[in-house]
Amino acid sequence: MGGGTMTIAGDSELEGQIAEWRAYVHRRREMHSTDAEELEDHLRNRITELTESGLRADEAFLIAVKRMGTLDELSREFAREHSERLWKQLVLAKEPSAPAAARSRRELPVMLLCAAVAALAVKVPSLFGVDIADDDGSFYVRNMSLFVLPPLAAYFVWQRRVGPRVIGALAALFVLGAIAANAYPLDDGSQSLAITAIHLPLALWLVVGVAYTGGDWRSDRRRMDFVRFSGEWLIYLNLLGAGGGMLMAFTAGTFNAIGLDAEEFIGSWLAPCGFAAAVIVSAWLVEAKQSVIENMAPVLTRVFTPLFAATLLAFLVAVAWTNNGIDVERDALILFDLLLVVVLGLLLYSISARDLTAPPGFFDRMQLALVVSALVIDALVLLAITGRITEWGFTPNKTAALGENIILLANLAWSAWLLLGFVRGRMPFAHLERWQTRYMVVYAAWAWTVVLTFPPLFDFA
Repeated sequence: MGGGTMTIAGDSELEGQIAEWRAYVHRRREMHSTDAEELEDHLRNRITELTESGLRADEAFLIAVKRMGTLDELSREFAREHSERLWKQLVLAKEPSAPAAARSRRELPVMLLCAAVAALAVKVPSLFGVDIADDDGSFYVRNMSLFVLPPLAAYFVWQRRVGPRVIGALAALFVLGAIAANAYPLDDGSQSLAITAIHLPLALWLVVGVAYTGGDWRSDRRRMDFVRFSGEWLIYLNLLGAGGGMLMAFTAGTFNAIGLDAEEFIGSWLAPCGFAAAVIVSAWLVEAKQSVIENMAPVLTRVFTPLFAATLLAFLVAVAWTNNGIDVERDALILFDLLLVVVLGLLLYSISARDLTAPPGFFDRMQLALVVSALVIDALVLLAITGRITEWGFTPNKTAALGENIILLANLAWSAWLLLGFVRGRMPFAHLERWQTRYMVVYAAWAWTVVLTFPPLFDFA
């Protein structure tokens, strides 16, 4: 969005009203996400015009929603649900245009094309003698994200009608990732290979995020939409993975029953190509079924937040009771980092599903306990890593873990402060949402730093 967003972004009460309006719009099955975004842009531009003419933000909001068009059934339903509000005459939708309907029908074949490209890209190296079944692991470990994520970005480029400048920037970043993954002399089993394999997919996933937002990466709202999409995409990918696992098991069993060995076909074709295609199909499912899947966000966060909070608190009690330090060997570091990432994922997913205007409740306090517990654990891990580095020196793994835990510590600390302020009624929940979406830039910068600088910095060890 343009200057209108910047003009009104500082008014927390107004942002809360727009957030509630937006949440209602996205719950409607008949309202496509692109239509809702267009309506919100229109609404914000109207509000900006009215505020610049001298009206207060709340007055501008009331007038803007009344001027958006004539009443239809959707707005009347909204008015019945929110009859206590002055803005119950809110007007939402118009019938989708013929070009929009035609474009919606083209999404399936475009998705299938991108999925086919991703699946075939996995097999291209076999033309040069590098087959996934025979590879020692190093080539595909480094490059798998480069096979599947560019087609996913291309799907969003088409869907969002991204301009040529953004397309050029996306292509340049993918090329940079390919150079970093393949130009460095990374030995099999080296720590540099491991950290590249971990951080390159993260860096390229955030590149996909730029395509998802249509190039509007500066928008807090669009970045939060990408966070929501990422969580829902992961759900669908796991569901497809479970179905794919059953398919492979049945394939192997049925062919074995007639004396044929299908393991080579499964290992060389079905598993890798199926995974690559599933990355694209999962994204399409999220976009096509938003009104169905969005109800999973609050359910999942409310189920797992108390469980993870109890687990982390029990771990801290055990540490205090036994007075045992934390093991900072490679596997333990990965485990603790994944744990902290899951905590942040639960926090982000709950933010994306929350009504920003709702008052603090018990679940918010549970989240605060979860974040504080993770913050204490992160501090303990940092102390252990620092001690090990002081004793044995820097290695790629420990240096990457040190940086990641410092980044996570800063995020968790400020998130805990913002949550505490919200629970005590001293600041709006929107501050926490803006903090999390803007902090994504830090993750991207760190991931690219590790991929591009760590291997030569540590002599590719």
